[in-house]
Amino acid sequence: MLYVKLGATGLEVSRICLGCMSFGAPDRGHHTWTLSEERSRPLIKQALELGINFFDTANVYSDGHSEEITGRALKDFARRDDVVLATKVHGRMRPGPNGAGLSRKAIFAELDNSLRRLGTDYVDLYQIHRWDATTPIEETLEALHDVVKAGKALYIGASSMYAWQFAKMLHSADANGFSRFVSMQNHYNLVYREEEREMIPFCIDQGIGIIPWSPLARGFLAGNRSKQDWGATTRARSDDFAHDMYYQDSDFEVVSRVGEVAKKRSVPNAQVALAWLLQQPGVTAPIVGATRMQHLEEAVAALALTLGEEELKALAEPYRPHPVLGNLR
Repeated sequence: MLYVKLGATGLEVSRICLGCMSFGAPDRGHHTWTLSEERSRPLIKQALELGINFFDTANVYSDGHSEEITGRALKDFARRDDVVLATKVHGRMRPGPNGAGLSRKAIFAELDNSLRRLGTDYVDLYQIHRWDATTPIEETLEALHDVVKAGKALYIGASSMYAWQFAKMLHSADANGFSRFVSMQNHYNLVYREEEREMIPFCIDQGIGIIPWSPLARGFLAGNRSKQDWGATTRARSDDFAHDMYYQDSDFEVVSRVGEVAKKRSVPNAQVALAWLLQQPGVTAPIVGATRMQHLEEAVAALALTLGEEELKALAEPYRPHPVLGNLR
C-alpha cells in the first residue's frame, strides 16, 4: 500500500479509500444491493489487511446503518488511531424542519448522531455532502469551524458542487479565519471528466486533496453494463442513477478501450480504469466501493499498474462532454 498526504495537511491516507455506501441493509435505505453487517465485516477486515487506512461513509447511507456497521467493524479490527474515518452531512435524515441541510443546528445534531453510530468521539474528516443554497455560507463554515475546535472533527472536506461555489466557500473561510476545507470528494472517472475543466485545476492550485467518488462509474467501467439492457449484476439492474449518467454511445466506446488495454495487460477492466485515475493530476485517493473480495484486490493491484502514454491517450480519446452530473444528487 502507498500512503500520501491529504491535500496540504499532514494527514497520511492510503491511496485507496474504501467507500462504505455498500454496507447497510436493503430495508433501511434506497438500494437493494447493500450488504448486511455479516457480509460487510469481512470486506472491512480485508481492506485493513491490504493496508487501507481510509474509510468513507455518510449519515444518509442506509439511513445511518452504514455508519453503525463501519464503526463496529473498525472498533473490532483496528486501533482508532490507525484509521482515517470520514463521514458526511447534508442529506435528509428525518422529516420536518431541520432534518437536512447545512444549518448550524443540523450540523451539530447530525455530527453527534454520526459519532454515536460510529462509536467514536471524533471523525478525522467531516464533509459537507452537497451545497446548501438555503443556508448562509458563513453559518455553515462557522459551525464546521466550531466542531473542529471542539475536537469532534479533525479536518473538514466538501463534496460535489460547482467550482465557483467551492471558491466562494474557501474565500469566506479565509476572510473570517474559519477552518479551511482540505479535500474535495467529486465525481470523476473515465466516462465523466467534466471536473477537469475547473474543479480539479482549482483544487490543485489551492492545495486541496481530491478523493473522487464513483471511480468505476458505479461498475460501468468494469464492463458490467450493455446498450441492450442494464447489465447482469443486481446493482447494474437496479441502479437508476448510473443509467441516467453513463449511457452515451461514447461512454461505451471508452469501456471498449478499457477492455482492449485490460486484455493486452491481462488484468481486469477495473484495474485499468483505476490505474488511469490514479495517474491523473491532483488525485489523492479514489473512493472504491466493494461488495466482493476481488473488488478490493483489483483496486489495490491498480497501484502497481503504470499505464504508458499511448495507453493513456487511447483511453481518453473517445470521451465526449457530459452535462454536469452528480452535483444535485
